[in-house]
Amino acid sequence: MINVLLLEDDPILSKTLIRYLSQHNIKVKWAKNGEEAIDFSFENRYDLYLFDINVPLLNGIDLLASLREADDLTPTIIISALQDVKSVTKGFIAGADDYVKKPFDPEELLIRIKAKTAQLKQRLKFKDIEIDLQTKEIYKNSNPIFLGDVQKNLLISLLQNHPNPVSKEELMLLLEKPTDLALRVNIAKLKKNINIEIKSVRGVGYKI
Repeated sequence: MINVLLLEDDPILSKTLIRYLSQHNIKVKWAKNGEEAIDFSFENRYDLYLFDINVPLLNGIDLLASLREADDLTPTIIISALQDVKSVTKGFIAGADDYVKKPFDPEELLIRIKAKTAQLKQRLKFKDIEIDLQTKEIYKNSNPIFLGDVQKNLLISLLQNHPNPVSKEELMLLLEKPTDLALRVNIAKLKKNINIEIKSVRGVGYKI
């Protein structure tokens, strides 16, 4: 299921998109103005933003610029009736990943959404933690977290196997000098560095 935040003040278009996208395993949260969209973006994490520009209270471009300044890197597609080069340029400068001009075919939008969210398969998410499995960059609440290679690999292994435990033997393979003490120390440091609960499973190993 792909979670999308839609900022759009046209109720007919919004309801049409919600209906159409829901048929393609895409869940849409609808914000009718920019202020509402800000609240929703703080309350939940989304896989993609769909922002109109001319909406009440706070326009889509200013909203997107503010989110990018707050290190919110959620892929964003702007959908707008503004078709001039200046408006399109402003959208990309604000941080948009794509720009779709109204009127548009919902099927075309679906293709663009799938293209922008394809990279999600290469991302690992757990609560407020997100890991890019290609670069192994780690984010907590969209803020970068810097860990050493050992702790980083331990975290990835634990998250990939959640909610099941990872055996002590498997985790040992991720250590530079594998010992019970080294594993306990690294697990303790990992818990402290990212503020996550990691439990020891007697006779097995560890799990998040």
